[in-house]
Amino acid sequence: MPRIIMGIESSCDETGVGLVRLHDDGAVELLADEVASSVALHARFGGVVPEVASRAHLEAMVPTAERAFAKAGLRLSDVDAIAVTAGPGLAGALLVGVSAAKAYSAALGIPLYGVNHLAGHIAVDTLQHGPLPSPCLAMLVSGGHTQLLRVDDVASSITELGSTVDDAAGEAYDKVARLLELPYPGGPPIDKAAANGDPKAIAFPRGMTGPRDARYDFSFSGLKTAVARWVEAAERRGEKIPVEDVAASFQEAVADVLTMKAVRAAKDFGIGTLVISGGVAANSRLSALAGERCAAAGIELRVPRPGLCTDNGAMIAALGAHVVAAGRPPSSLEISANPSLPVTVVSV
Repeated sequence: MPRIIMGIESSCDETGVGLVRLHDDGAVELLADEVASSVALHARFGGVVPEVASRAHLEAMVPTAERAFAKAGLRLSDVDAIAVTAGPGLAGALLVGVSAAKAYSAALGIPLYGVNHLAGHIAVDTLQHGPLPSPCLAMLVSGGHTQLLRVDDVASSITELGSTVDDAAGEAYDKVARLLELPYPGGPPIDKAAANGDPKAIAFPRGMTGPRDARYDFSFSGLKTAVARWVEAAERRGEKIPVEDVAASFQEAVADVLTMKAVRAAKDFGIGTLVISGGVAANSRLSALAGERCAAAGIELRVPRPGLCTDNGAMIAALGAHVVAAGRPPSSLEISANPSLPVTVVSV
C-alpha cells in the first residue's frame, strides 16, 4: 500500500502542494503543506480572474513542490502516490494541477488519483482531529460553495443535504466588503471590522429561514442586496456609514443562518458530529456561534485550524490517503479536469 502521498491543489487562486504519510492503522500524518497564493494579483479586480490564476499556477507549481519536499525532508522518489484536485473549480486552473500531477505520475511510475476538492475540505480535518465518525455532518463554507453534507465515508460516500441557491457565503462577504470599501477578499476585513461593531445595530434579513423554505438550503443574495440598500439609503441622507456596525450586523446574519441550519440538520438526522471547513470557517463569529449552539445541542464541533480551512495541498493529500486506504482504483492518465464535478463523486 502506498505510504507517502503527494497532494496538488489548483482549483482557484492558491497553488498548494502537501505531503502526508499513511500509517498502517489508517492514520494520516501531515508532513508538509506549502501554498502560493495569487490573491494579491486579483485584488485590484475585486475578484478572481481565471486567466491570471492559471498563469500564477504555472509559475508557482514547481517552486511550491520544491518547498514542500524540502520541509518534509523527502525526495520525489519517496512518493508512492499522487492525488490532485480534478474538480470542481476554474477550468484553466484545474488543468494546470492535473497536468502537473500526470507528469509526476508518469515520470515516477506511481499511481494517480483525481479527487474532489470539496471532499478534500472534509478530509483535511482528520489531519488535526483524527478519524471522522460515521456518519458525520460537514458544512463547507467558502467563496464558491456553501453546502451541508452527510458523510458516511469520506473516501466513498458523501450525500448533499443542502446548498446555496444563489450567492455562497464567501461571495456575499466579498460583495459587502466592496460596498464598505474594504479590501478583497472580504472575509478577514469584515471580521476585523465587526469586532468593534454592534451585531444588533441593523436587523438584516435571514434568507430562506421561513417555514416553507428548504430546510437545509441557503440564500445570501437577498442579504447582500439588503446591505446595499441600507448603505445607499444612508448615503442619500448624507450620513456617514457606520462600517463596523454594518459589518457586525451582516456577519451576525450569515453566522446565524449557517449555524441554525447546520444544527437543524444534525438533529434531524441524529448526527452527533459537525465539521465546518472552507475559507469562511476561519471566521471568528461563525466558529463562536457554532460552538455555542453545538454545545447546547450536545453536538461535537470540529473546525480545522485556519491554515487548513483555506485551499491547500494538504487537504488533497489527506483525501488521497483515505482513498488509497479504502482500496479505490487509481485514475487513468487520460483523466481531465471537471469544473462541475459533483461532491458525491469523491474520486475520478
